[in-house]
Amino acid sequence: MSAKPRIVVPDTPSDHHRAAVLNALIAYNDKAAGPSGFRQVCLLIEDPDTGNKIGGLWGRIVYDWLFVELFAVPDTSRHTGLGTDILTRAEQIARDHGCIGVWLDTYSFQAPDFYKKRGYEAFGAIDNHPRGARRVFFKKTF
Repeated sequence: MSAKPRIVVPDTPSDHHRAAVLNALIAYNDKAAGPSGFRQVCLLIEDPDTGNKIGGLWGRIVYDWLFVELFAVPDTSRHTGLGTDILTRAEQIARDHGCIGVWLDTYSFQAPDFYKKRGYEAFGAIDNHPRGARRVFFKKTF
């Protein structure tokens, strides 16, 4: 590379752009720490009448931890045990793949108490994200 690389800001970032960044990061990480053991984890909530997918959990296993990126339980199914069942199954998937824990984040107006009741401990927070609320980071080690 003879010329200095330039910075480009796409008007509409795409999956192709994300892949360029992700692939560079994976190459660096693999060289520095070895393969991550990446595995996608997905548990879906299905409406029994329509078969439509109406929520669930989306995450990934990387370097011996499960990161829960998205977790949504429909309002009508909250406080029924469904969220606990999904989280418990995700934790078991993590254990089955040799993970040592789970980490995630949630907003103060979402479900911090839900996670605390299930043995998760807060390890960080960002105040005023969004304004007037907090983003809280939780982990649970096995």
